[in-house]
Amino acid sequence: MIIMVMIFLFLIGSAVILQAHLCGKKEILLFPPVNFTITVTGLSEVLLQWKPNLNQDPRIKCLYYKVKINAPCEDDYETSGTKSTSENVLHGGFSASIQTILYCGSSFFQSSWVSAELQAPPGAPGTSVVNLTCVTNILWEDVSLHCTWFVGKNAPEDTQYFLFYRFKRHTEECQEYRKDSWNRNIACWFPKTVINSKGRGKLAVHVNGSSKQAVIKPLDQLFDLHAIDQVNPPVNVTAKIEGNCLTIEWEKPISNFPRKCFDYELNIYNIKRNYSQILRIQENSFSLIIDPTCKYSLKIRATVHFSCRNNGLWSEWSQSIYVGEDEPIHLTEWLLSVLMATVCFLLLSLFFICRTCQVWTKLFPPIPGPNSKVKDLFLSNIFEKSRSGETEIEVISYVEDPALDNLDDSVF
Repeated sequence: MIIMVMIFLFLIGSAVILQAHLCGKKEILLFPPVNFTITVTGLSEVLLQWKPNLNQDPRIKCLYYKVKINAPCEDDYETSGTKSTSENVLHGGFSASIQTILYCGSSFFQSSWVSAELQAPPGAPGTSVVNLTCVTNILWEDVSLHCTWFVGKNAPEDTQYFLFYRFKRHTEECQEYRKDSWNRNIACWFPKTVINSKGRGKLAVHVNGSSKQAVIKPLDQLFDLHAIDQVNPPVNVTAKIEGNCLTIEWEKPISNFPRKCFDYELNIYNIKRNYSQILRIQENSFSLIIDPTCKYSLKIRATVHFSCRNNGLWSEWSQSIYVGEDEPIHLTEWLLSVLMATVCFLLLSLFFICRTCQVWTKLFPPIPGPNSKVKDLFLSNIFEKSRSGETEIEVISYVEDPALDNLDDSVF
């Protein structure tokens, strides 16, 4: 055993001496790798493989390789192996280059580059989905995924889209879609996924499509899980007023993150004065001085603190709670007030319209009185009849009185 260890140490020492001797040279010839290939191994994932050049001097040890991603985005890194995995969107194609490098003390040597590429998948311009957005939500151990997108501007009416996601080695196709008026898929819902509940790693999402009128171009997108994770809102929010002091308490969202991992925003709205303020808090309770004669609306939302992971999305606001004197105007009361005002306005408008256009007179015309000529004739007949009656009375009186005749004869 001791002899074997001594032989091993001797070989290492010899290699080090030989390497130091080679590094002493001003020029060392390095050859680029051979058989460099790029293979798609999953959604937005490729495997880069190569082999050392057989023409390379076998005495040179500790060779490294520098990998340079040219498209879709520039990146570079070094590795001592002969294979490497890269996560990148692939709908626009992919290309990379590689070279052999050697570090010798303060000296640095490198070979020429070799390159390989993947062609972009076929598809008509403007047919792929646009504005692809995804949000994850964690409920205890289960992580849901919701993605939405818009139809490409040049996509035919019969286009149908299909969404897939990949997390690590697991790939899954969407089964629950939401459709637009043309029956095209525009949103996807995964109620349960294999995504990391701690929000670590990358999520690959791929949307392709089909149509009888055109070739639909696919779209790939990579998401940082912490950036799209939306935690649940705080629960059990309570508030009470003692004098002019308002105290608010709540519990952390339903999540695997501990209590210390959350930041909160508290929205306090003064209904009477129509004034709102938002406060940033790290505790699970808060107190402040208020005007106890006013009514307040309170709601809270949460996000994960950067000490536990990179910042993500804010949660939805919790359901509003109310404290204070003034009652909030309920929707039913508001609608009833609007309805009454509308009815009054319509009645008043109808009154003025009827008055202006004399509609009432046209609908109910006045009953006509007797003609003036007929009335005059009627009065004339009554007058003549009266005069005729008076004459008859006088004549009769004259004839019946004999004494008058005697008197006349005696005078004349």
